[in-house]
Amino acid sequence: MFQPRIPVNPLPTGLVAPLVRPTVAADIEPHHTADAAVCTHHHTPAPAPAPAPAPASTVRLTPAGLAVVVGGAGAVLVVGTVLVSMLLAVAVSAASVAVCAVVLRSLLNGQSRRR
Repeated sequence: MFQPRIPVNPLPTGLVAPLVRPTVAADIEPHHTADAAVCTHHHTPAPAPAPAPAPASTVRLTPAGLAVVVGGAGAVLVVGTVLVSMLLAVAVSAASVAVCAVVLRSLLNGQSRRR
């Protein structure tokens, strides 16, 4: 129940052969057969493999491309700094308005008690 079922692997020839689990340790060791007969006739050498092309994922930066990257990074930093400073200005303004509201409320409550 807990052992995985291995599917049948199709071979490139179209024949289907199931995977076999060895049951004895002797089945795991390789079986040696008689050495192949030495060939006496002439063979043509196999052609040399073609050199592998350079990977397509390499990025080559020209000076203009480098300038664009540096300019873009600088623009992102400047815009980020401006936005953070604006957010900080809004937060400081909100805090000061809240403090003013508390002070005015305290003054108005103090005046109404004196009458």
